[in-house]
Amino acid sequence: MADAFRAAGLVLRDRLIESLNDTNAYYRKMDVKRGYYLSAEYLIGRHMQNAIANLDLEKPFRDAFMDLGLQLEDLYDQETDPALGNGGLGRLAACFLDSMASLSLPCWGYGIRYSYGMFKQEIQNGRQVEVPDYWIGDGCPFEIPRPDITYPVRLYGEVVETKDELGDWCIHWVGGDLMQAMAYDNPIPGFDTYNTNNLRLWRACPAKEFDLDSYSAANFTAAVDQRRKAEDLSAVLYPNDATYAGRELRLRQQYFFVSASLQDLLREFIKRPGYKWSELPEKVAVQMNDTHPTIAVAELMRLLVDVKRVPWDQAWDLTRQCLNYTNHTVMPEALEKWPVEMMERMLPRHVQIIGEVNRRWINELVKKYGADSPLVHALSLFEDGDEKKIRMGNLAIMGSNKVNGVAALHTEIIKKATFPEYYRVCCDKGQPDKIVNMTNGVTPRRWIHCANPELSAIFTKYLGSHEWLTDMTKLKGMLKFKDDPKLHQEWTAMKQGCKAKLAAFLKTTMDLEIDQDALIDIQIKRIHEYKRQFMNILYVIHRYQELKRKSAADREKVQKRVVLIAGKAASAYVNAKIIIKLINNVSKVINNDPDTSKYLKVAFVPNYRVSAAQVLIPASDISEHISTAGTEASGTSNMKFVMNGGLIVGTMDGANIEIREECGEDTMFIFGCLEHEVPGIAAKAKQGQYPIDGRLQAVFQAIRNGEFSKGEEQAHQEFCSLVDKLCNITAAGTWDGDKYLVVHDFPSYIDAQNRIDAAFANKADWCRKSIQAASSMAKFSTDRTISEYADVIWGVKPAPRPCGDAGAPPPAQALPKPKAAPAAKGADAPAAASPKPKAAGKDKAKDEAAVAPEDPPVWIAVEDEPPHKKGDVILGPNKPLPEGFVELGGKALMPITGGGAVCVKKVPQSQAQQKA
Repeated sequence: MADAFRAAGLVLRDRLIESLNDTNAYYRKMDVKRGYYLSAEYLIGRHMQNAIANLDLEKPFRDAFMDLGLQLEDLYDQETDPALGNGGLGRLAACFLDSMASLSLPCWGYGIRYSYGMFKQEIQNGRQVEVPDYWIGDGCPFEIPRPDITYPVRLYGEVVETKDELGDWCIHWVGGDLMQAMAYDNPIPGFDTYNTNNLRLWRACPAKEFDLDSYSAANFTAAVDQRRKAEDLSAVLYPNDATYAGRELRLRQQYFFVSASLQDLLREFIKRPGYKWSELPEKVAVQMNDTHPTIAVAELMRLLVDVKRVPWDQAWDLTRQCLNYTNHTVMPEALEKWPVEMMERMLPRHVQIIGEVNRRWINELVKKYGADSPLVHALSLFEDGDEKKIRMGNLAIMGSNKVNGVAALHTEIIKKATFPEYYRVCCDKGQPDKIVNMTNGVTPRRWIHCANPELSAIFTKYLGSHEWLTDMTKLKGMLKFKDDPKLHQEWTAMKQGCKAKLAAFLKTTMDLEIDQDALIDIQIKRIHEYKRQFMNILYVIHRYQELKRKSAADREKVQKRVVLIAGKAASAYVNAKIIIKLINNVSKVINNDPDTSKYLKVAFVPNYRVSAAQVLIPASDISEHISTAGTEASGTSNMKFVMNGGLIVGTMDGANIEIREECGEDTMFIFGCLEHEVPGIAAKAKQGQYPIDGRLQAVFQAIRNGEFSKGEEQAHQEFCSLVDKLCNITAAGTWDGDKYLVVHDFPSYIDAQNRIDAAFANKADWCRKSIQAASSMAKFSTDRTISEYADVIWGVKPAPRPCGDAGAPPPAQALPKPKAAPAAKGADAPAAASPKPKAAGKDKAKDEAAVAPEDPPVWIAVEDEPPHKKGDVILGPNKPLPEGFVELGGKALMPITGGGAVCVKKVPQSQAQQKA
């Protein structure tokens, strides 16, 4: 099966490479403005199923493998989830890439090719244990190593003043550690389009592979020191930052991928004939996904001023026009701040640049508001204190054209709480639209069509086509059927099928058996106190206590429920890991109690990932989105659940508010305080007015009595510490007490859960609400989100590649039966040749015609790359490519004298003479 997967992967990759090359050639030909998305993580999920769906190849692949006695679904299961992301931030970035390609937008993603990702989560004795997640294994057939695309990245060293070759004064950053960023391309095919975009990930490689002198001197460790340093840099997503060394490694990671990405996109811009720097904003738009890539502001200035010798004022103007910043947090304390001392050692030139930007900015503020204005201190890029720091959030908004939030409520909080001083300055300048809203979304191709093919088939059947996959407004057409008994029957069967898949998954992975007729209640998010998984498990304990108090006859009347919680806690986040331990201990007690296990089961599902989400989400009846009002920027799992017909229990927070507006109030079970009420609740608590509901007190007492400690003294102390903190009532709303108001919201949370039980008892009405909600989610497609980014922020226009242009792939057709591929020798092994489909047009057929022996092939330049011009013969008849250079889709990159490379194409010699 593994060989069959690799063979199928290489067949797909062959198509993807050709389409990617042709799409990029078309973008260059049309000289389009391009968007570049910089993100520290991409939770992209498995490639194969999504690629087959977007290329419309499911039927030929299914038929081909069925003839071999293989199921396509079994093939999908062979693929390991790429460990390139953690939670919603990374999954959002992956959904964005899918929509960029499907909308034919000329946009690429940039990130890091982590060797081990974040970590694989194992549960041992109820506790999270982090183990390496070496997802690359024997190699990923969908990634394309690009040893021809590397850029130098410097760290540490010093800044010297000198003169250039013309005798003009200049600044050079020299010394320190130099490494190479090597590109790995991951083609992203669009749905119902000929365009294929790219996710380019960077792997850190040593500038010097091996120090023979050190080895000869028996200093074996020093001989490979540069390789070790490089491998450390791109090894792990979000290294533990509880230590100084961990924080330093995280900063090195961020600068590494930002520098390589900016060098790459500037190289693409410079390749334009007769380029002018004044045209940069007309051709380049960069989006910084959260504060991780915001060092881009200083790095773009360095590249323009120090390397390209652009005057400072022009460089700053270009930087502010090209860069844009997405904020993903409502809490100012969550914005990254780096110690000046660390930055001066690691990025000395960047500190100088930031200092000069800040000097000019402060002078501007003082001139307008006066030296004593609090705005001056609040908006400085430097934060004073025991340790002087650089505020990366302030740097991001200073150096950006647009700043955006990710939900309506979140964007308003940015204006009034996160960056209120900056918003005031924008308004005073007549630029209130500098901060805009871009409500998040998810891609329906992944989260309906791939995750829930039965639901996709229902939509297509009732709407008459699959056009809804690229225009979700067409789902409104389902609303006229929401009371149709026939649809109810099909909808219920779809849900039961999803629950059967979930039951099989839980049995296989956890040896957990569930009642498929029970209400399935799911909360899947990264584990964090503000997301309130703690409140969820406290309610489960309350529900257990209620069941225990009932007679056997009364228990039979209670709605059966299965509660599933999943997500990873950051390795240094102690309280989050204690919450995971509590969930697992509570599940052991409840699931093994013969009085209650028939009516209530709870489990923590380990190692949450995209492939697991595609099983969990379609099976849900209710999902939990219960963050304290005003703390969740948006959330996207709420969108995925509702698209699959699940209803929500949640607070008026993040995108919950907009989902409720779109789907109807009766499709969501709302509880808890509102965002504007939070300060008043904290003020009353300070005066001692913060009552604890008796039902919650009973839960606290059970925890203190050790009913869920399982005789473990350490666990008992940890659980009690969580409870004691909530009971510090005068400190509610602060870090010393109930920071996220669990105690306050708990009574209304119980009321909401009771309403859910009552509503679920009316199966017909529940089904109607499920259909109504799922059919009203057009706003939450990333196609809408990315269209708004392209229009409002980037100014990037769709560039759909015509069928006959640059070798467009043909429509889906029967594929040759794949043969089992030999095991790969490594991740960097060149792709095995795979059968090529027939071409889509006469010109294409001519290009791919076999070359007659009397007309030998030559390699010609396909673009101007000094000293060569388009059409020049670069490599003569029958000459092989230089060692290390690989032909991909009839094209290759060839090294040229003086450095760099030229893209070449194989053609018959007679055709080359005609071109010349």
